[in-house]
This record gives sequence, structure tokens and C-alpha cells, in this order.
Amino acid sequence: MPLLILLIYVLITCEAGAQTTVNGSFVHGGITRTYSFYVPASYNPSRPAPLVFNLHGLGKDGADQAENRDFRPIADTAGFIVVHPDGSIQPLLQQRFWNYGSVAGSTVDDVGFIERVIDTISARYSINQKRIYSAGMSNGGFMSYYLACKSNRFAAVGSVTGSMSTDMYESCNPSHPTPTIHIHGTSDPLNPYNGNSSSKSIQAVTQFWINQNGCNTTPLVTAVPNSNTADNVTADRFVYSGGVNGHTVEHWRVNGGGHTWPGIKIFTLLGRTCMDFNAGQEMWRFFRQYELSSITVPVNPSTASLNLWPNPSSGAIALEAGDRVVNDVIITDVHGRVRERRTGSAILRLNLTHLGPGVYMGRFSGDGFLVMKKIVIL
Repeated sequence: MPLLILLIYVLITCEAGAQTTVNGSFVHGGITRTYSFYVPASYNPSRPAPLVFNLHGLGKDGADQAENRDFRPIADTAGFIVVHPDGSIQPLLQQRFWNYGSVAGSTVDDVGFIERVIDTISARYSINQKRIYSAGMSNGGFMSYYLACKSNRFAAVGSVTGSMSTDMYESCNPSHPTPTIHIHGTSDPLNPYNGNSSSKSIQAVTQFWINQNGCNTTPLVTAVPNSNTADNVTADRFVYSGGVNGHTVEHWRVNGGGHTWPGIKIFTLLGRTCMDFNAGQEMWRFFRQYELSSITVPVNPSTASLNLWPNPSSGAIALEAGDRVVNDVIITDVHGRVRERRTGSAILRLNLTHLGPGVYMGRFSGDGFLVMKKIVIL
């Protein structure tokens, strides 16, 4: 009997503290979609865990991403759950891909798929809904940005060797400011650092998210210690701080780097790999600073109202919020770029004449409320 009790105790202890990889699938949009996720031994249901998506590149799958761009050792010590979803098969190329819009005319709903994965995992495990992040390589990096554009579930996103397509850049209108970290080689042969006819330059992408987050446009620049001179590349880190809710945007420029994941040396014909830092570690260091803030919580229109007059106007606008006090205003243009940011103890008037004629979206918030209003300047 004592031996049986000991055996039961050992089995329960191992199960509670065991690393676990779970495979799953479901039908979404008429397609059977597959995914896996890794639960570290430190997972405790009483402490909701962060969730990190690790998205593969074109022609790869979740298993390849887990093997060759691995967040699992980081998850073991940091205590987050890491998800490796599989893209769908692109009919023309017969390769897995992420549909960040209508790639090659695709109608696959990858945003809905990934949000459903969040909900599926959340039904079984205790997930901190304010701490969900997406990292991606190449095509997966494009998809991470698309999630920031189209989903309200992500607190921060990161991209390695990805970018934003021209269509995504022009139509992106995020529901909330989203911190971003971007890592890219200047000699990337697939997604050129300076962009091409279908994707934006990395400078343009970085500037887009600087504007979105209301960050300072002058970065703090530091050279990454060249700890591995044999890789024949160096790196510089650009940090744009001072954004909404303390947000920052980071860009790691890998000088002479190719279409590769820094810190992981695998055979490739797509250029040099920087071994001076680990991309996964740096993305988690960046992600862990952020969670979804109160500005992202939808407000019932019946409980919060705001009057603007005149609207349309020449740019001089008065605000009336009843017994509420507006202390934060963010004005974005039709492309979702932040054009104006005001903070104060009680904002009663705006002068937006310098923005020029056009249609803008205003986010007006205060203690416990958020109101969105369209603004027309003649």
C-alpha cells in the first residue's frame, strides 16, 4: 500500500510539472487547420500564462519553426505558452503560407484561425488575455503585422525578415497602438531592406509603427557588441521611446545580414546569419514589457458620449463630454497613422488646422471611458 501511494504521488507530481506539447486541429473556413503548442513545466493554472505565437515562413510549417527558431527554452524559464500554428496550403505554389490580406487572391481567413486558436487554448489553459504576442519569420513576420492591423487580441508583435505589403500598409487601421520589434538584414535577398514593388522598406514600416504608437521620431542608437567576429556581420539597435502608455518601437538592423534568424546557425543560401544576439530572446525581452491597456477596452456607446462641434470644421473643434473629463486624445489619418497626440488634465478644445483637409479618426479617453469619433476637416 505505501508503494502504491508513492507511485500515485509520483505520477501526479510528474503530470503537474511536466513539459507538454499538445497537437490540435479544427475546421475553420471550410479548411482543416492544424496547430501545436508547448506548455512549460512551470505552468500553474492559478497564474494566467502569457501566450506567444511563433509563425513560420513560406513553405515551412509549425514544426520547422519550433525546431529551427525555438522559443521553448525561453518559455521554460519565462513561463509562457508558445504556439506553433500551421499555415494553409497555397494552391498555386502548393506550399504553406499566411494570408496577410488577399495574397495571390486567397480568401483564407488566417486572422480568424489564429484568434480561434487563442480561444481554443484559453478554454483548456489559464491564459493572460492581456499578454498575447505574435512573432514571425519572413511570411510569418508579415502575418504578425497583419494581426496587429486586424485583431484586437495582441499586446505586441515582432518580425524577423518580414515586412508589410503595400496593400497592408495602405489599409492598416489598428484598433489600438501596438508596440513592435523588427529584426532585418540589410542584405536580405528575399525581402529587401529597402523594399520593392510589393513590400514597404523597413524604414517605412518602422516609421508607420512609430506614428501608430506616438513615439519620438529620434531613436536611441546603440551598437550591438560584436561578440562573434566570424559571422562577418554587425548589428545596431534603434529604440524609439515615449509612446502611448510607455510604448516603444525597436528596430534591429543587421548590417550585411541575410534572410536569416539571428542567433540560430542553420545551413542556408540566403545570406549571413548574425550570431551576436538571439532574435527569440530579444523578442521576448521586448514582449514582456507590454500588456493590453485600458485604452483597448471597448466602451458601450450608451455609457459614454462625446460631442464635437463644429464637425465638419476648419480645424478648430470644441469638446463636450458631459460629466466626464477627456485627458487623452489620439488623432489618426485614413491609413491609421497617428497624426496628433494630446494629453492634459481636461481637454476642451482642439486646433487641428495644421493637419489639412481630410477625414480623420479621433480616440478620446479619460478615466474609465473611450470614445471613437470621425472628424472631417474642410
